[in-house]
Amino acid sequence: MARLLVMYKTPHDAAAFDKHYAEKHIPLAKKIPGVKSYEISKGVVGTPGGPSAYHLIAIIQFDNLAAIQEAFASAEGQAAVADVKTFATGGVEIYLFDSGDA
Repeated sequence: MARLLVMYKTPHDAAAFDKHYAEKHIPLAKKIPGVKSYEISKGVVGTPGGPSAYHLIAIIQFDNLAAIQEAFASAEGQAAVADVKTFATGGVEIYLFDSGDA
């Protein structure tokens, strides 16, 4: 399995971010081909030392890294990427990695 980790920094307007994310972005992201699971953080994103610079974290699971690349080359993937620019006013960091048992 492989995962895409999307870390959204604190936006200028958290209420507007949350509304857009729930009503528009999640439905777009769930249409991306190859998505096996879609998970988001709930509540405050913190660190062992206290608050963090992040508002929300999404973890999207795919079969492998190639599937992630194919997914984001699709029309649905491109629509989701374009949408991020409309609401992630605090910035976003995106990571992808293979995952396995520890």
